[in-house]
Amino acid sequence: MRVILTGGGTGGHIYPALAIAKGLLARDAETQILYVGIRDGMEARLVPEAGIAFAGISGKGLPRRLNLDTLKVIGNSFKAFWETKKLLRQFHPDLVVGTGGYVSGPVVLTAALFDIPTLLHEQNALPGITNRILARVVRRVMVTFPESMEHFGVKKKLKLVGLPVRPEIGQVSREAGATNFKLRPDRLTLLVTGGSRGARTINQAMIEVLAHLALRSDIQVIWATGKTTYREIIEGLEKRAISWERPEWRVLEYLKDMPEALACADLYIGRAGAASLAELMVAGIPSLLIPYPYAAENHQEHNARALVQAGAAEIILDSELDGERLWKEVEALIAHPLLLAEMGAATEKLAQPRALDKIVDLCWATAWR
Repeated sequence: MRVILTGGGTGGHIYPALAIAKGLLARDAETQILYVGIRDGMEARLVPEAGIAFAGISGKGLPRRLNLDTLKVIGNSFKAFWETKKLLRQFHPDLVVGTGGYVSGPVVLTAALFDIPTLLHEQNALPGITNRILARVVRRVMVTFPESMEHFGVKKKLKLVGLPVRPEIGQVSREAGATNFKLRPDRLTLLVTGGSRGARTINQAMIEVLAHLALRSDIQVIWATGKTTYREIIEGLEKRAISWERPEWRVLEYLKDMPEALACADLYIGRAGAASLAELMVAGIPSLLIPYPYAAENHQEHNARALVQAGAAEIILDSELDGERLWKEVEALIAHPLLLAEMGAATEKLAQPRALDKIVDLCWATAWR
């Protein structure tokens, strides 16, 4: 089978596409895959690093407001259609799969116009505008959240599959996870992240939380500040005379051992990106979510509210976040272990642990072979 994958602009579109590529190759090593992305986008670096063939085309996201750049973007889009047409003729795909982002537009649409089998995967509870438009011309639309289905006008094409996660998620024991961080498996543990670049509002609020937790040796913390804010946070803790190098705390620049961290976590505090939430679901971890306020179409808030509605999470808007508010919410949750257990069970009910298998099955069922 010959497959074109396309998606870009953010890691939230790229990593699911790479997971699908690996799943297709695991099913059939003879599968030939070409990833089509913007030639100067993130995908131009990440895809070759993953060992997948890459072809770059023109493209740029539409500006939020109409201006002179809009005309340039439209011109780039027409150029992208011609470049895609040439790639389709050269590669002769049996299937084209789009995972969102503006690059998906010309690639998936051109393939559909040539009657090549096409699939979409939507990661968020509120679908992106590109996928909402393309849904009308593709064969099937795969979704992560049930809530996203109401935003598509093509109900018969929709299939709930979930979002692929790393196979290690949910497979590590609590004891092994705690041992990895030299923590105790019998202590309540908070896991805090703001992404690899850090989230300043979350990190600043966490300084106040640690000021309260300094009096509680029974609560453990794994906190990944992000590389760009790590030094700032350490200085902030030291200004408050908070000794952060404690046996029960791990304040890190970057968290590379996420499967182990999730294995020993009792509460997650962080953003509401689709990939992070999918991992929380498989691991069954309750969460206190602070959605990134500048995400496209505010999709992180929609993701977070989907978990809140299911009884799996609590939410604080970034604009309402400060140290005392965060501590108040954390204190209320850690004081009620039974509530945390109920939220964890609700989170696990949302999981789609076979997401990748379902997606690969649909790819094979849809493609010309």
